[in-house]
Amino acid sequence: MGPKKCEVCEDAHSKYKCPTCLIAYCSLPCFKKHKEIPCQKVEPIKEEKACPSSTKNDDKPSYVDEESEVLQESQLQSVASCNEIRSLVKNEKLQKLVYNIDSSADPESELDKAMEEEPFRLFTQKILSTIAT
Repeated sequence: MGPKKCEVCEDAHSKYKCPTCLIAYCSLPCFKKHKEIPCQKVEPIKEEKACPSSTKNDDKPSYVDEESEVLQESQLQSVASCNEIRSLVKNEKLQKLVYNIDSSADPESELDKAMEEEPFRLFTQKILSTIAT
């Protein structure tokens, strides 16, 4: 396996990793661009508790039209433990798209916009294929 590409500019080979989230970057300008959006420390998944059962609720109500649309614990654990999904979420463009959806007053519109972007489509396809198995 050769050198990794910079996950910020997606052009040059990466030489460094963010000390917080371990995203690969090639230069100081890319590092500064990456730090424009706060990143989170990557914590290794422990086998006995791959997916936390209680998550932080940002006081946003969750509405589900059909109970069958709610993922089962085993499906959530499959997503959380999938190395390919864990790799995809390191993509800064994907992080920005998810952030825009989450912070939008009109998340459905932002979701439609995100679906036009390749990183988001790959991410959603991988999640759907993971929970379908």
